[in-house]
Amino acid sequence: METVTKRLYEALFLVDSGEAAADWQGINDHVKKILDRNEAEIVSMRKWDERPLAYEIKGKKRGTYILVYFNAPCVKLTAIERDSQLSERIMRVLILRGDHVTPEDIAKDTPAMLAEKGQVVSAPVEKAIAKEVIAEEEDDDEIPDIDAKLD
Repeated sequence: METVTKRLYEALFLVDSGEAAADWQGINDHVKKILDRNEAEIVSMRKWDERPLAYEIKGKKRGTYILVYFNAPCVKLTAIERDSQLSERIMRVLILRGDHVTPEDIAKDTPAMLAEKGQVVSAPVEKAIAKEVIAEEEDDDEIPDIDAKLD
């Protein structure tokens, strides 16, 4: 008897934001169907966030990301990716091994959940820009001191 080892995987499915807004349950059912068909056991499935895309995909400028943690045999990953690529409802999918993921990581709030709670979410790039602006302002304050030393 052969034993099949299932591993934890972390997947990010990208779907059209317009379609997700119009038929969120249908999109979720579609992703679940792909995973069920390939013997995956869903641990967690949540909306991650809606974001503008870096470039247009299939003529779409915005996308909604669905974060899914699931256990599956590693031999089924290719089939999951193939089914996602053939799907007309899924624009992209990224699947990573989730050995490093803890139950606390899985339970963390997603940016979409934080936005629903009214908490401000800023991207790391926005935080870096804000730090640069503050650093520049601090540098501007030092210039008069240098000028005073020159006099």
